[in-house]
Amino acid sequence: MPKSLFVDPKAVRAPGAVTFKDIPVNQYNKTVAEELASGKYTKEDLIRIFRDMTVLREFETMLNNIKTQGGYNGIDHTYPGPAHLSIGQEAACVGQAYLLDENDFAFGSHRSHSEILAKALSTINKMSDEQLMNVMENFLEGKCLRATQKLGETKDVKDLAIRFILYGTLSEIFARETGFHLGMGGSMHAFFLPFGIYPNNAIVGGSGTISTGAALYKKVNEKKGIVVCNIGDASMARGPVWEALNFAAMDQYKTLWESHTDGMPILYNIFNNSYGMGDQTRGETMGQGCMSRIASGVSPTQFHAETVDGFNPLAVIDAMERKLELLRNGQGPVMLETLTYRFSGHSVSDQNAYRTKEEMDAWKEVDPLTTYPAALIEAGVMTQADVDAILAETKERMTIICKAAADPEISPYCDFKKDPAVVERLMYSNEQVFAFDDRAPEFTVPKEEAEGYKKIKSKSRSPIGPDGKPVSKMKLYNLRDALSEVIWDRFYEDPTLIAYGEDCRDWGGAFAVYRGMMDALPHCRLFNSPLAEGAIVGTAVGYALSGGRALVELMYADFIGCAGDEIFNQMAKWQSMSAGILKMPLVLRVSVGSKYGAQHSQDWTALCAHIPGLKVCFPATPWEAKGLMETALKGTDPVVFFESQRIYDVGEQFHEGGVPEERYEITIGDVNKVRDGKDVTILTIGAVLYRAMDAVKTLSEKYGMEADVINLHSLAPLDYTKIVESVRKTGRVVLVSDACARGSFMNDVARNITELCFDDLDAPPVVIGAKNWITPPFEFDEYFFPQASWILDAINDKLVPLNGHVSTTGCTEAEHIRRAKEGV
Repeated sequence: MPKSLFVDPKAVRAPGAVTFKDIPVNQYNKTVAEELASGKYTKEDLIRIFRDMTVLREFETMLNNIKTQGGYNGIDHTYPGPAHLSIGQEAACVGQAYLLDENDFAFGSHRSHSEILAKALSTINKMSDEQLMNVMENFLEGKCLRATQKLGETKDVKDLAIRFILYGTLSEIFARETGFHLGMGGSMHAFFLPFGIYPNNAIVGGSGTISTGAALYKKVNEKKGIVVCNIGDASMARGPVWEALNFAAMDQYKTLWESHTDGMPILYNIFNNSYGMGDQTRGETMGQGCMSRIASGVSPTQFHAETVDGFNPLAVIDAMERKLELLRNGQGPVMLETLTYRFSGHSVSDQNAYRTKEEMDAWKEVDPLTTYPAALIEAGVMTQADVDAILAETKERMTIICKAAADPEISPYCDFKKDPAVVERLMYSNEQVFAFDDRAPEFTVPKEEAEGYKKIKSKSRSPIGPDGKPVSKMKLYNLRDALSEVIWDRFYEDPTLIAYGEDCRDWGGAFAVYRGMMDALPHCRLFNSPLAEGAIVGTAVGYALSGGRALVELMYADFIGCAGDEIFNQMAKWQSMSAGILKMPLVLRVSVGSKYGAQHSQDWTALCAHIPGLKVCFPATPWEAKGLMETALKGTDPVVFFESQRIYDVGEQFHEGGVPEERYEITIGDVNKVRDGKDVTILTIGAVLYRAMDAVKTLSEKYGMEADVINLHSLAPLDYTKIVESVRKTGRVVLVSDACARGSFMNDVARNITELCFDDLDAPPVVIGAKNWITPPFEFDEYFFPQASWILDAINDKLVPLNGHVSTTGCTEAEHIRRAKEGV
C-alpha cells in the first residue's frame, strides 16, 4: 500500500531463479577435551551443565513416579493434574539456557518443565547473591521464600535459590497457594518472570504469536535481551505459528520503519522429538523432514536456520552462541531446530503403542545423562564418584522439595471455603496506568500541529449549532471522531502504545479511525500488519504481557473466528492464570459489519461476552465511545471493543450539550439511560438503539406509551442496578440487538432480569434479535435485522395490546416452536 514502495512490473516479471543456502545439520564435532583446552569452559562450567541436567531429569522422574505409582522416594502423594514430561530432552534445554540471563525472555509449551528449570538455573548462576535475595524476598511478598526456608539450611544463597525455583515450580504444578501463581497456572502454564521465564502454553504452538509480540515489545521499546520461542515439531503444522514467522519477517522493518530498524530479536527454537502426541512428524503427518527448512519459505535470510544435535549440550551451546550473536547484531529473526527425543509418552497415560521398544532402546543407548558424564570422565573433568555424588545430591534435594510441596501444612491449597472469591478477584486487575514507560513518546509532528487532530477539534460537538440549525454531516463530531480523539491523546501520553491491524496506516484503518495519524506517528507506533488475525491478536497479547500497551484491530467481527484461540484462551486468561502478576493492557477493536453479507455482517458480541476474563464494550453513541475508549486505553485489562459500521458517522443525539470537549471516562460495566419513560423498558445493544428510538417515537405519538430506554454499551462486566430500577418501575421489558436471537447476549440479560425482578414483571421479558439465518445481502436488511416495527409488534403481541395496532411480523406459539424445531 505505501506509495514509496513501487511494484515494478519489469522487475516482477523478469526471468530468474529462487536460490537457497545450505542449512547446516549436526555440524558440531568437538570433544570435551578440545573445548576444555580452548578455554571456552572451565571444569566447573562443564560439571554445572551436568548438574543442571540431573536436576531436570530428577524433577520429571519424580512427577512420573507420583503420577504412575502414587509416590516418590518414600513420599506418598496423589496429583490428578496433567504431566507432559520431557525426560530425555534435558541436554537440549540446559544447552539452550546456558548463555541466557534474566533479560532474555523464554516462552514454552505444555512440555516445558525442563525449559523453566534450565533457564532458572542458568539465571541463578549469573545473578549476584544480593539480586537473588531481592527477587525471592519480593516475589509474592516472600510467600514462596518463607516456605522454602522451612526446608532446612542451605550451603549458600544460590543453593537456596535452586530450592526456591524447584519448590515454587512444583507447588504451582501441585496447585498450591505457595506456587509461583497461587496454583492457578499449573503444569502447562508455569513461569517465573523475575528470571525471564515467560508463560508456557497449553495450546500447541500458542507461544508462537505471543513470543513474537514480546520480541516486538523489546524492538519498539529498545529493551535489553532477546526472546526465545520454544515450540515442538508438531506445532509447525499450526496456522498461528506460520502467521508468527511471517509477522517477524516483515520487510517493512527495514524498508519503511524510520527507527528501530533492526530485525526481530527472536529465536524460534523447534524441539524436534519426532512426535506430536502419537503421530510421528518425521515420515507420517508432516513433510519437512528437517524442520529447519521451514524458514526458507518465509524469508530470504532463511532465518539463518540450522539443525543441531540436542543430545549434546555443548553442541546446543555452540549453536546458541551463533544465534545470539546474530540477534544482538540486529539480524533476527533466527531459527534453530534442536533434535531430541522424549523417553516418556506424550503424557503419563500414554502407553507408547505407536513406537517400538527397539526404537526407544536405541535412543536410551545415547541418553545424554549417560553419554555426557562419560565424556567428562574420559576428559578428566570428573570421576565416577563425582558423578554419583551429584546424582545423590540431586535426588536428596528433590526429595526434600517433593515432601514439602506435597505437605498441605507447608504448602496449603487456596481455601475456597474460607475465601470463595479467591479466583474472582483475579479475573480483572481494574487498574489504571497513564504510561508504561517514563520516556517521551515518539512522534513526527506535535499533536497540536497535526492536521487530523486539528480537524477533529474543530468539529461541532452537538448536532445543533449556535444558530439553532442542524450541523452539517461534514462538520459534526461523530462516533468515529470520538474514538480517534482519545487515540490521538493516548499516543502522545504513553510511549509504549502501538496500534496495528489490516490497513491501519495509509488507509487510516478500514473505517478511518486512524485517519491522519500516519502523518504524525512513525511506523513503529502505527503500522499495517499482515492479513493474519491470529498474529494480530496473539502478538498484541505478547506485547501487552511484556509491559506495553497495544491497540489492534480486526476489520470485521466475522474474523474473530480466525483469532479464536488468541482471544478466548490467551488474551482472556493470562491475568488470572498468573494470579494477577501479568497485566493485559490490550484493546482489540472489532468492527461489526453491514451490507457485506453472510461472512462480513455478523454481531458476535455474545461469543466474547461468554468468555471470563474479557471486558466487552459496544458503544452506540459518540459520548459513549469517547468515555469508554478513554477508560480502555488507560486500563490494565483486556477489552474487546465492538464498533458498528452503521453508525461511525452518527453525531451525539442523547447526551445534553453533546460530547464534552474535556477528557472523561465511563466505567466499563455502566449503562446509558437515553430516555425516561414509565410504561415499558427497552434495552438495546449497538446500532439497533436508533431503530428502537424510532419505535419509541411511534409508541409515544400513536399509542400514548412512554418507554424507558437504556443502551448497554458494556456487556462484561455489566451493572444491573439501573436496569433493575427501570424494570421494577415499568413492569415490562424488551431487549433488542442485531445479533442472531439464538444464543444472543440479550438472552442472558433477560434471564437475569427474570430472576432479579420476577415479582415486578407483568409479562416475561421479550428478546428481539436478528433471524437465525445467514445474513442476506443488504437489500434484504429489513427482513433479517430488528426493525422498529418488530419492536412494536413484540410489545403488542407479548406485553400489552396497542390500541388499533396490527402486527405484521408477529410470531405465534406454534410458529415459535416450529422455528426452534427447524433450527431457524
